[in-house]
Amino acid sequence: MSLRSTMLRCLLPVVAVVVLAAAGCGDDDAGNGDALSSTATGISATSVTTTSPPSSNYNDADVTFLQMMYSHHAQAIEMSDLVPSRSQDTEVIDLAAKIKAAQQPEMTQMQSLLEGFGKPVPSGDGMMGHDMPGMMSPEQMSSLEGMSGPDFDRMWLEMMISHHEGAVEMAQTEIATGANDQAKQLAQSVVSAQQAEIDQMKGMLAQR
Repeated sequence: MSLRSTMLRCLLPVVAVVVLAAAGCGDDDAGNGDALSSTATGISATSVTTTSPPSSNYNDADVTFLQMMYSHHAQAIEMSDLVPSRSQDTEVIDLAAKIKAAQQPEMTQMQSLLEGFGKPVPSGDGMMGHDMPGMMSPEQMSSLEGMSGPDFDRMWLEMMISHHEGAVEMAQTEIATGANDQAKQLAQSVVSAQQAEIDQMKGMLAQR
């Protein structure tokens, strides 16, 4: 046998082993590629999956509270606007400014919630809805407008206490029967802030 034939016979098994090994690597790579592709696809799908925000949850109690409290706040602001030109009592003047500063943003929040529910927003006329707890009648508002000095301060405090007590009553009803978290949180804020102001105003009246 020639030297060339002998070398060929020796090389053939080595070549076969190399070919088989290469084929095995190729299969593994392909499998790994598929697995990586699947993993990547899964990650991609997960990353683009978003949860739709829940629909607004509300009931009739929420709508009633927001609509009524919007008009209720409007009258409180109207009452507060009377103070600077009729009172010389800095404590009353400061309280009126505080009430207005707190209730105007709350009216904006109420409007936003009602619009989000697709419900009408009241006109904001503080003379509307006098059957609501604590709301002043046109006659009471007219009497207040005609006063000034200590008499005005006393009547304003008495009226605002009654007005706040009505607001607290309405807010407590919302807390007990409402369904919308934002409306109920707003109601809780009304209770906390206005009850504190009621206590303050009662103390102010006792000093006058």
